[in-house]
Amino acid sequence: MKSIAGIPGTALICFLSLLSWEGAQHITAVSAFIPSVPYTTQVLPTNDALTDTLRCATSLHAEAIKITMPALSSTMKEGRVVSWLKAEGEEIEAGEAIMVVESDKADMDVEAFEDGFLAKILTEEGETAEVGAVVALVATEEKDIAAVATRGAGSGTASATAEEAPAAAGGVEPPDVEFSQLDMPALSSTMKEGKVVSWLKDEGDSVESGEAIMVVESDKADMDVEAFDDGFIAAIITDEGEATNVGSPVALIAANKADIPALKAYAASLSGAPAAAAPAAASAVPATASPAKADSNAASPAAATGGRVIASPLAKKMAIEMGVDINTVAGTGPQGRITAADVQSAAFGSGTKKVAAAKPSWTPAAGVIAATPTARVLAKKAKLDLASIEGTGEFGRVTADDVQIATGTKKAKRKVAANGSAPAPIVMPEGLVPFTGMQRAVSNNMIATMDCPVFRASREINMDAFNALYQSVKPKGVTVSALLAKAVAKAIEKHPIVNSSFREEGTFFNKDINIAMAVAIKGGLITPVLKYANERDVIELGENWKELVGKAKSGTLSPDEYNSGTFTISNMGMFGVSQFDAILPAGQGGILAVAGTQEFIVPDEQAILGMKKISKMTVTLTCDHRQIYGADAALFLRTLNDIMSNPEKLV
Repeated sequence: MKSIAGIPGTALICFLSLLSWEGAQHITAVSAFIPSVPYTTQVLPTNDALTDTLRCATSLHAEAIKITMPALSSTMKEGRVVSWLKAEGEEIEAGEAIMVVESDKADMDVEAFEDGFLAKILTEEGETAEVGAVVALVATEEKDIAAVATRGAGSGTASATAEEAPAAAGGVEPPDVEFSQLDMPALSSTMKEGKVVSWLKDEGDSVESGEAIMVVESDKADMDVEAFDDGFIAAIITDEGEATNVGSPVALIAANKADIPALKAYAASLSGAPAAAAPAAASAVPATASPAKADSNAASPAAATGGRVIASPLAKKMAIEMGVDINTVAGTGPQGRITAADVQSAAFGSGTKKVAAAKPSWTPAAGVIAATPTARVLAKKAKLDLASIEGTGEFGRVTADDVQIATGTKKAKRKVAANGSAPAPIVMPEGLVPFTGMQRAVSNNMIATMDCPVFRASREINMDAFNALYQSVKPKGVTVSALLAKAVAKAIEKHPIVNSSFREEGTFFNKDINIAMAVAIKGGLITPVLKYANERDVIELGENWKELVGKAKSGTLSPDEYNSGTFTISNMGMFGVSQFDAILPAGQGGILAVAGTQEFIVPDEQAILGMKKISKMTVTLTCDHRQIYGADAALFLRTLNDIMSNPEKLV
């Protein structure tokens, strides 16, 4: 084949095939890299130009991961990059801290969500970016770093805007009214989705900027979310009990109350629900709207809507699973909407009772066995006579469950004695219970510790002097936890290695001694932090600890109050545990497991009977063996024993 303009024919075919495969939009992109090649079919002058074009077209497919400015608090609108912990070209791993961001609350590390290579930093140290703006690009492969960096230069946030524009254009156009969209916020740097625990405002209620309008469950805790603008709740898109991804719309806020009907119709397109009634129809009966809403919470939803039940998808699903007739449940949500909480109340006796199974009112013809099609198939496979199976379905039909129970593949429900002669059996939990956000976070943290080589060292500590000190300061509000934190912090002062953490480059020493203490709460575990425990007196620590425990139980701890610890204490002494090992938290060098105090009889020459009673407590230190060695742990435990045996200096 002949060459054209110095290009071999085979190369030209490859190039033309590339253009045909990529389409007109990629031809335009190629010409943007090579000014001498417009998007029309012009022949390239040299083989080098063809090579460059192929390289440029290939670079268009280099996969780039965008790192955006996270919302580190519910009020944060922009953040400043304090420092980058990684340089361009360096490899990063999922969960690894890559930059420090200053929010409106505190400075916090931001972790990477995926593995890759930091290709381009778009927001330099000291610069500020809005929440959601792209601050860096990550290449999935090392060979793509240059291509991603070239594409990202000068196009940081523009690329995000370009991607968002088609998505918006593809949906329903927003109404021409003034409103703001409330999205699911990122309440921690690792949060990917959140669940709406409760709405503090109903549709139609007025809200003010800074006012809490809903409670969201993240992977760390339950937190209030505030409104950024004044207005009226026009539409709730994500109902109570439902979860959605970070950044997804959860509600619309209208600037003017008259615009609520128009925004309701628009909200239906965002949530995928059927469109609401036209604004004109909604405004045609303003006089009767208020009484209807007032009565909706007390009346049956089916009666209030002419037979249609207004309920959230989660409520409908729970009603089926719990055997509750949703038509008899009174809704407490907006406009009488039935929520998941309403179904739970009905199921557990505080609302409508479960519907009793209807007695059969139809008798099949002689010789006909009433059974569902699936039951007949299963019985035929199992070679069972349907006549020998008692049906529990409607009208006494044999169901698939009946056949499975007969074959032993399914467990029969236990019958409860009706005359009360026998005690009711204890109903044990059964089946899968999904993790809450906090339980999922705890599970992930435990898995992350599996890669760390640890060792453990235990020691008994004489507690007589410590217990006497506690009894003297207890009236002042000092807790055992505060005294323990103080004693451990003073021991760390003499052995700072146990307050360190491992880094690939070496040992990282923390200048502050922040003692995290594990607290078991309903549905999970969290570690409130007593910051600067070595510098503060025990009375101040005791007051701070009571405040932190209260916040932990109510789910209102801020991120800085539970993830800033440098050393952890896990105390199970109050449960009577004599000895246990604790799992080392990721990113820390040590955790101390504190067991219960036990009494022992030991020899004593000065005692009348030559014996005396003392109290001892066993503590077990778990350490990261990459930078902390056995001798370090032994010396730390000896110092801790000396401090707790002579605790006068703690107060």
